[in-house]
Amino acid sequence: MKTARAVAIPLLLQLALGGAARVTLPVAQAEEYPVPPPPLSDGIFPCSDCHADLEPDPTPRVLGMHEEIVERFHHAEAQRWCLDCHNPSDRDKLRLANGELIDFGESYKLCGQCHGTNFRDWRAGVHGKRTGMWNGRKEYRLCVHCHDPHRPRFAPIAPEPEPRRPWAIDTASEGEPSAPPPAHGQHGSE
Repeated sequence: MKTARAVAIPLLLQLALGGAARVTLPVAQAEEYPVPPPPLSDGIFPCSDCHADLEPDPTPRVLGMHEEIVERFHHAEAQRWCLDCHNPSDRDKLRLANGELIDFGESYKLCGQCHGTNFRDWRAGVHGKRTGMWNGRKEYRLCVHCHDPHRPRFAPIAPEPEPRRPWAIDTASEGEPSAPPPAHGQHGSE
């Protein structure tokens, strides 16, 4: 009985003082994805250089400017218009579907709104390119480092020939393969 009291009294005292009830939980931090600057088109960024004094016109139409973009634009063009992604009042910003403005360096958020599976894979390091430490700081490449945002699908690429087997590479001075191909029954088994 004395043993139970000896344990219970200090335990109750500690609970009453709040010592055992204190649990430190990690503070939720916003996910950071360090990225290099986006590859912006020379001569047309910042967009405000030309658009600062223009009244925004949200009407979808064929543009008389940016012909290089208009000619190659193939990104759900029946449903998309420039101002679905580009902010009408501040052209140096992109606009998410909820109206939040983001910098071009955060364009992965914009792409992720429609391309959720790719965005999930990009965050995990499966889709796209990521450099850095496995358990440390990483640097991600933006979607636009590989995909043209106005025409994101890659053109078909012809496959390269399969790599040569090590024994088929000429390394000897006489031009003979450096080693014969492995025999069928290696290590004495047939």
